[in-house]
Amino acid sequence: MAKFNRTIVQVISAIITNSNFKGFYEGKIYQGFLKKGCVPGLNCYSCPGAVGSCPIGSLQAVLGSMKYKMSFYIFGFLIFIGAILGRFVCGWLCPFGLIQDLLNKIPSPKMKLPAKLRYVKYVILLVFVIILPVFFVNRVGMGDPAFCKYICPAGTLEAGLPLVYTNPVLKMSIGTLYYWKIGLLVVTIIASIIIFRPFCRVICPLGAIYGLFNPLSMYRYRIDGDKCTNCSKCYRVCKMDIKTHETPNSKECIRCGDCIKACPSDAIKLDKFKKKRH
Repeated sequence: MAKFNRTIVQVISAIITNSNFKGFYEGKIYQGFLKKGCVPGLNCYSCPGAVGSCPIGSLQAVLGSMKYKMSFYIFGFLIFIGAILGRFVCGWLCPFGLIQDLLNKIPSPKMKLPAKLRYVKYVILLVFVIILPVFFVNRVGMGDPAFCKYICPAGTLEAGLPLVYTNPVLKMSIGTLYYWKIGLLVVTIIASIIIFRPFCRVICPLGAIYGLFNPLSMYRYRIDGDKCTNCSKCYRVCKMDIKTHETPNSKECIRCGDCIKACPSDAIKLDKFKKKRH
């Protein structure tokens, strides 16, 4: 995939997953047949253009429902996509990943995050996506979709802002929670300008799930030990700060392909559908 222009693929993916264009000027959410299925990336259900459901939103909806039961579809979907692509979804198919990439292209001083912060997204996955919707419920037994409600800046940008702008009733009902979410969105936007993909690195529970599959997925990298010279050029070009020559299938790798293009000895290989060697 390195030979393809990643930004073009990202734009096409974002357009396809948000192709209900009339929803943006009508201020209405598409609720047709396609919404019964999930899209691979983080894309808010309530976005007026969204034609599919977000995997994280769907997972919370099931876990927080009054008649909770295992959703084989949602878990199966996440396992299926993760087993085939891993975090390739984050690098090539996720609309909010595209937004962060474009923001980071704005000229500015750049900085890196401490490596330990990558574990925060697993805490968010456990607490806000699983524990809170399941165990903290209202009087009728329904749990809040805590991540979507209290954290997700993608939902604020893709759904909250356009819906409030086009719907006078919603505009009159906004309160503290809305402004809290706007604040988180502003922080995310500013952080994305100076840090490469801060949301993906620190916050995103979907990235946490797909990352667990990176070492096992069909789409993975391998290092040709006969060609690798340990020059570390792959590490120097990696915006996710991964030592590709040491851990080609790191849980943080979004499969952007920059390391493959930068390798002077052609030692990094795309190891699709083959037995893992490294």
